[in-house]
Amino acid sequence: MDKVVRTDEEWRALLTPEQYAVLRRKGTKAPFSGEYDETFEPGVYKCAGCGAELFSSDAKYDSGCGWPAFSAPAGEEAVELERDQSHGMVRTEVLCASCDSHLGHVFPDGPAPTGQRFCINSAALELDEA
Repeated sequence: MDKVVRTDEEWRALLTPEQYAVLRRKGTKAPFSGEYDETFEPGVYKCAGCGAELFSSDAKYDSGCGWPAFSAPAGEEAVELERDQSHGMVRTEVLCASCDSHLGHVFPDGPAPTGQRFCINSAALELDEA
């Protein structure tokens, strides 16, 4: 996969201020405030930064956490995981494998069969409805 590389100036021009804060500065929105938290339409969730396919609506579920939750990414190479020690805790950050944008975090408390909860910011996603 070819990496999408842009300057900070290009990212700022491409993204909304909210998307920039989340995708490029590792921010987050308040729980239960994102566009896709309660959305369950069929389709594919793509990266708001580069359009790469990240998650299928088939893997989306209502975790009650306040952010869109998925049990698995769209494919093994869709996302990358990194250790995140910010804010005085240890978590696993989820990044777009194509453009290295921050998407959210993954936790080991999801449903079977994966046992994972990919807790993703709505601002990092764009739903391409089927």
